[in-house]
Amino acid sequence: MAISSSLSLSWVSTTIPDKFQLTLPNHNNELPRATTTAYFSSKNITCSPEPASIDESHCKRRPLLLGVGALTTTLLQASSLFAEEIPEKYRAFVDKEDGYSYYYPYDWRDFEFRAHDSAFKDRYMQLHNVRVRFLPTNKTDIHELGPMEEVVSDLVRYKLASPNQYATIFGMQERNIDGKNYYTVEYGLQTPNFATNSFATVAIGNGRFYTLIVVANERRWKRYRNQLKVVADSFRMLDI
Repeated sequence: MAISSSLSLSWVSTTIPDKFQLTLPNHNNELPRATTTAYFSSKNITCSPEPASIDESHCKRRPLLLGVGALTTTLLQASSLFAEEIPEKYRAFVDKEDGYSYYYPYDWRDFEFRAHDSAFKDRYMQLHNVRVRFLPTNKTDIHELGPMEEVVSDLVRYKLASPNQYATIFGMQERNIDGKNYYTVEYGLQTPNFATNSFATVAIGNGRFYTLIVVANERRWKRYRNQLKVVADSFRMLDI
């Protein structure tokens, strides 16, 4: 059922939408306890012209947008853990149907990004965006693909970079949150015309290989890196 952001707080429903956004600041900026293993390196990669096959038939479904005024007691109870953790100046995108959630800067807007399930971008700065896609897999955990360094290197070379892009890996990180494993990589892509820096977080669950990418222009990376790292680290898989 569709819910309008103009609804008052007195409205109560027992139906929780499959996709919604929350904007409830947590001034403590606390994240769930996690086991983190960090591995930092700087590695130059010449990308192979052999791209990975990608099913681009899966298109983004526009999320149901909820203002704070539309949140009900039922919704808050169902999402209380996630809502309490939202940092200041971020919103939360929650997709219960497809089993994932993440934060994005509060002034970004949603847009269509081909073959991705959800995407948000900066209103003014080109190339600043976050997007999520997933592909089916028979694996149950990211560890089944191999060691982190091997998985991340292949990811950047064959899936995240185009054949004409020069890739550099700056660092990688492994986290375990609530028994689920995530790999995050910081990398740069360069062509003769432009350069970008990005974080990518990958994980496997629900029979899906999830990839979140948050990217910015290389010239603005130093200024916005920490802001975008919050986005990359916020990705969570939800049980479905």
